Amino acid sequence: MDQRTKRNAQTHGLTVFGAAIEPAGAGVGMDQNLKTSLEPKPILDHFNPNAMEKSRQRNLGAKQPMRHLYPMSAYGILRGMGAEVSLTQQTTAGSRALPAYLALVAGIACIAWSAIFVRWTDIPGPASAFYRMLVPALVLLPTHFLERGRAPVSTRTIGIIAFGGLFFALDLALYNTSILKTSAANATLLGNNTPIVVGLISWLVFRKRPSAGFWLGLLLAVSGTLVIVWADLGKHAHFGTGDVMSLGAAVCFAVYLMVTERVRTSTGTLTFLRLAMVSSTLALLAINVALGVSLRVPHGRTLWAVLGLGLVSQLGGYLALTFALGHLPATITSVSLLTQGPLTAVLAALLLAEPLTLPQILGGALVLIGVGLAHRQRHPEEEANV
Repeated sequence: MDQRTKRNAQTHGLTVFGAAIEPAGAGVGMDQNLKTSLEPKPILDHFNPNAMEKSRQRNLGAKQPMRHLYPMSAYGILRGMGAEVSLTQQTTAGSRALPAYLALVAGIACIAWSAIFVRWTDIPGPASAFYRMLVPALVLLPTHFLERGRAPVSTRTIGIIAFGGLFFALDLALYNTSILKTSAANATLLGNNTPIVVGLISWLVFRKRPSAGFWLGLLLAVSGTLVIVWADLGKHAHFGTGDVMSLGAAVCFAVYLMVTERVRTSTGTLTFLRLAMVSSTLALLAINVALGVSLRVPHGRTLWAVLGLGLVSQLGGYLALTFALGHLPATITSVSLLTQGPLTAVLAALLLAEPLTLPQILGGALVLIGVGLAHRQRHPEEEANV
């Protein structure tokens, strides 16, 4: 077999124990037509029974049809092999996707619990946000020693991550405070308007014109937000303040995403996560000191709640979603991440005695549909406020 034929055979996967299968008629003295037939084609064209029969009769002068000599022709063998390989590949892909789906479910469940953990604390929102970042930051600090020998992170990259960490700290401080001033369902639904804010900032600052789907999604999300806020204002003005804080958290998280967008793609996941958590922890420490909030070590139920925030909602949720996003299509993860709000609402109804109201259901549905429309052309899996 000449080298060109061998490459063609190997290109189409025609190897048995590392040796390329040689098509019929590929011996010495083949004519030009046969050489042309050896150009790259679909695998079954090389083993078409009629072509093989004509080649065999031309070279050997045989008159007996090939199917009588070989009850199962090469065409049938390869067709069976192809079906078997395809089935094997599908089975393998399915087995590999299962852990990713489990990680996606686990990640959504972890972040859905964050509002519940905050409500179980007896400390102010900025304080619980500080411990939410401090716990995983301490867990990840030793990973620095696992990266010896790698190129150090540039000062510019560290500065960008630290600047983004400031906005992430503001996001958590506002979000945790909003949970204490409004219902857990409202805080979660309104706090996940981040894709809407990202689209608006991209349009207003970077002049990136959004699609028609974005504007429709924006209209629906704003309508749903107004329904939720108006219902809360009808109960008590104090609840309206919590809703505004939730929207402020969405804005801060959007800025964090846009500031760190480039370094997130050029920095290792573990390195970025460690630096972002450390910088956010330091920023939250400064915020609490500036506000005069006590950071005394919590105890009792509050201690278990902040451990849940740090280990389950922050570290566990982030790592699970990172694994899932690396193995599943964005179309699946984007829709799945929208279930965080409804899941939090159900948990709040069961564990916090916060029954769902009609405005919450209607407004929440409008917000979720609007967010889904607004970011379906983007990378929504990166814009979930976790």
